[in-house]
Amino acid sequence: MSDDRLLSGVGVSPGIAVGQAIVVQFELPDVPLRVVPAAKVGDEVARLREAVAAVRKHLEQLRRRTEERAGKEEAKIFDAQLLMLEDKEVLAAVERLIRDNQLSAERAYEFKALEVRAQWSRSTSKVVRDRVADLSGLQIWMLRRLLGLPLDVLFRAGSADGKPAIVFTRELTPGLTVQFEGEKVAGFASEEGTRTSHAAILARSLRIPCVMGLVGGLARLETGADVVLDGSRGTVLVDPSPAEVRDARAHERRRRALEKQLEKVVGQPATTLDGVTIALRGNLDLPEELDVTAQHGAEGIGLLRTEFLLVGRTEMPSEDEQARYFERVARRFHGHPVLVRSFDLGGDKFPAVFRSTHEGNPMLGWRAIRVCLDQPDMFRAQIRAALRARLHGNIQLMIPLVTQLDEIEQTRELIAESVRELDRAGVPSAKEMPIGVMVETPAAAVLAVELARRVDFLSVGSNDLTQYTLAVDRGNARLAGRFSPFHPAVVRMLKWVCDAGQGAGRDVSVCGEMASDPLAAFLLLGLGYRALSVSPPALPLVRWLIRQVDVVHARRAAEAALAAETTGDITRIMEAALSEHVNLRFLEAGRLPKARRSTTFRP
Repeated sequence: MSDDRLLSGVGVSPGIAVGQAIVVQFELPDVPLRVVPAAKVGDEVARLREAVAAVRKHLEQLRRRTEERAGKEEAKIFDAQLLMLEDKEVLAAVERLIRDNQLSAERAYEFKALEVRAQWSRSTSKVVRDRVADLSGLQIWMLRRLLGLPLDVLFRAGSADGKPAIVFTRELTPGLTVQFEGEKVAGFASEEGTRTSHAAILARSLRIPCVMGLVGGLARLETGADVVLDGSRGTVLVDPSPAEVRDARAHERRRRALEKQLEKVVGQPATTLDGVTIALRGNLDLPEELDVTAQHGAEGIGLLRTEFLLVGRTEMPSEDEQARYFERVARRFHGHPVLVRSFDLGGDKFPAVFRSTHEGNPMLGWRAIRVCLDQPDMFRAQIRAALRARLHGNIQLMIPLVTQLDEIEQTRELIAESVRELDRAGVPSAKEMPIGVMVETPAAAVLAVELARRVDFLSVGSNDLTQYTLAVDRGNARLAGRFSPFHPAVVRMLKWVCDAGQGAGRDVSVCGEMASDPLAAFLLLGLGYRALSVSPPALPLVRWLIRQVDVVHARRAAEAALAAETTGDITRIMEAALSEHVNLRFLEAGRLPKARRSTTFRP
């Protein structure tokens, strides 16, 4: 096929949709410059407040609709927009613009909205950027209300000839996702967005295929074009031939057949054919993914990210707020470990609430445990919250980017201080806290034996370990082909870490995204790993895979991989070995995007 018919992005909700493109322009409306007489300034402030009330009502309606269609947890996604809507600092700034400059309410709101959006868009934090679509949707509704435009006119989509509609937009917001009638929409696609955006979470909950990151896609599409959208591979094929449509539908049938098999194993143990049981845990990015992670049978949380607590805020989250969240997760997975990763700030993840000086190379700069130890008050609040939540479950603390042994000792000292502080204050809490480290750098891998003697567990962050080992920026598209956890150096480091941890009698897991890829998971079993933590959508697939293979066979394949000299050789060795257990073509139908094996991995 010609390249110009195939658009490539990121698959965020699996499935194949065949239908007709509907291009929706849901963007900030044009706002005319309008200055009001001084006597009318009060009226403009009143109009602003009325718009806030109207949009609040609209969001509450969306929240109820989402609860009906997707569930209570997913409906909480709109809580974030409600908080943004009533941000006191933003609204006060808009009122000042109205009073000081005699601007119309819509002009003043647009000015402030563009300022806030620009600030968020410039952020290098993936968590912050994930919330930009939420912010955009809110700002569009506010401006439409102030301009006297209806809030829902853009959402009446349908194909003139009765074909299923596939909605294309520049930025898919949560509101857009739930306002379309489900039976009329077969798929979603957007130029911007990531797997952890709220719109992507809703698409998965609604079981609607979705592709994001289609850069320049709208310029190559017109409403009415026939398309095939693949939410697993992250592609959109424009003007498909009848044969290509047949192939796509056959692929979707295979995917659904595999999905049915996956549903059967959700309640089954992740045990190999030769009787080896693997601890299969989930990576939890956001509270909205808590229910699906539990429903997919996760045996605890192997990576509880905490950075979302900082997004869109002007102050740090309180100890109480953090304790409530940790307790909620601990109770949901009672009896299983919940590994709370301390704030992984810095590098590409400095939120607006946390100010930092500019660094020439932030990924090698002030980040992760270095920030926490240099800001002990912030770190102690998080430690105290974890100690309090540990009374309700198996909370453990995981430290990111450890490269020096004394970072462990300093953390233990802060834990001991926090226990004493809580005791003095009469606050019920645990008296001890298991701690572990994320092995994310060659330094940590080389020190794995010494680290294992000092901590309770090791967890490999394969994303950063691959990046730092290969000196390849995982976000650089030009180097995408060079970024692979199947590189011989990475595979050998994985083996060293596993042997070091098991030699010290410690739990050793992999929480990076390679654990979510079936082929990589098969390799990890062969290298000796007996605990994997994967993204929630991948839990059924990885569980199913584990139950189809035996460790003896995986070990032989891994031994051959350790002796191999190239990434390609290792990939071929593992594919050949795995194909003896499963039909790779059948497996491919349910896999996460193929790019996970050879291109970008997220933190």
